[in-house]
Amino acid sequence: MRLNSSVLKLYKVPLLMVMASLAFFTAFAYDLVRTDYIKLVLFYAVLFFLFYKLIQLTKHNLKFLTWVAFMFRAIFILAIPNLSQDFYRFIWDGRMILEGFNPYLYTPESFIANGEFPIAQAQELYAGMGSLSANHFTNYPPLNQLCFVIAGLFAGKSILGSAIVLRLIIIAADFGTLYFGKKLLEKLKLPAHNIFWYILNPFIIIELTGNLHFEGVMIFFLVWSLYLLHSGKWQLAAFVFACSVSIKLIPLIFLPLFYQWFTKRNTSTKLSNYIKSNVISTEQSDKKSHNQIENKNDEMLKQVQHDEKRIPTFAGMTKLAGFYVIVGFVTLLLFLPFYSSQFINNYAETVALWFQNFEFNASLYYVIREIGYLFRGYNEIAIIGQFTAIIVFLFVVGMAFFRKNKTMVQLITAMLFALSLYYFTASTVHPWYIATLLILSVFTKYKFTLVWSFVIVFSYLAYANNDNSENLWIIGLEYLIVYGVFIYEVWFRPKQSNLIKRLL
Repeated sequence: MRLNSSVLKLYKVPLLMVMASLAFFTAFAYDLVRTDYIKLVLFYAVLFFLFYKLIQLTKHNLKFLTWVAFMFRAIFILAIPNLSQDFYRFIWDGRMILEGFNPYLYTPESFIANGEFPIAQAQELYAGMGSLSANHFTNYPPLNQLCFVIAGLFAGKSILGSAIVLRLIIIAADFGTLYFGKKLLEKLKLPAHNIFWYILNPFIIIELTGNLHFEGVMIFFLVWSLYLLHSGKWQLAAFVFACSVSIKLIPLIFLPLFYQWFTKRNTSTKLSNYIKSNVISTEQSDKKSHNQIENKNDEMLKQVQHDEKRIPTFAGMTKLAGFYVIVGFVTLLLFLPFYSSQFINNYAETVALWFQNFEFNASLYYVIREIGYLFRGYNEIAIIGQFTAIIVFLFVVGMAFFRKNKTMVQLITAMLFALSLYYFTASTVHPWYIATLLILSVFTKYKFTLVWSFVIVFSYLAYANNDNSENLWIIGLEYLIVYGVFIYEVWFRPKQSNLIKRLL
């Protein structure tokens, strides 16, 4: 009893914060519509503040934070998503496959317009997904479709039942991310509690568990793959990476960045261990002793680099090629059951739409678009989309060859920058897209994605209007904050020692 009383006293404030969060999450899940923007922003702001303080106060008790993460997700189990319609299309695709239809070959509109109802609750699903989704072919990769099929198997005639099954899959993936993310942080000698900046973030809980976006499953496979890669199991890492691609295509952007990991990475851990053991002494020393330590560090750095064994270039290139072959083969194998010439045309057309037709919550794209209006008088989204895609490709390839990506932290940091540029220039940035940036930042020194995961809620203010039009002043405020933090962290953060910078 005495022990329980002391524990209760010690955790009185965190427990109160957990109870308050549970209440706000409940209201968010069951008593909120996305057009009620004042309540949405207010609830989200309170939840974000409670989340931030909770990790600050209890970051050394990972078991407590894990149970809290589970409770917060459990709140949403019986909820129908209230901020996104995408899950209706998920259910439609899964039930189509179970009825023997290839979901890549038919649009929902093609059935409903002819008075055909090929699956259970077809009319309700069609109405729920909205005309934008109903008029286009599906763009969800095959392993994602498998998740939809599982929902159809267990709840083929209930929309709520299907939502529950999808939610359980996403929750399981989140805890897989927690498991492998924590293990990877420990291997990298980084604080294990960093993973909770992702797992407990209300943005992640609401967008993934609440709104049923499968970025969480894609992220699980991505983090697992990085853990396997760091553990030296590159063949299995390639297989798991392909699974990530087969949930969402976005990890494909990272493929060039593996070049230096396989071809130029140092095999010795002596350098990393030495750096980590000397970081405190260089940062806390006075100027004179600091310079002495830096000189000593530089001498040690040269000696270690001279002594340690490097992976031969030909062997590294062979492994790199093997990694790419496995990723490509497994991805194509998963697509194979849906293959047809019409499938290729439909899928390519659907993916291209994101670069040439859709606009939402963009930043640099909107600036370029306005410049286009001044000179040409109309929206040139197709031209801008192609141009920005080329810029991103060249940037990623440039980082692959010219930026140091030999350590896992360097590799993940390169991934963070590559994907950030992609979203900075994209014409469409839905809130749940930021989840991948957030998980990558957990393994780096950068926090601008954490800030972005808070201000991204402003993008939902578009739904406050009857025509769902965006207020560009609000979007401008969102990105002013994000770019401000990003620029500070990249260019104006207090200088670190040379040795630390070489590690990162």
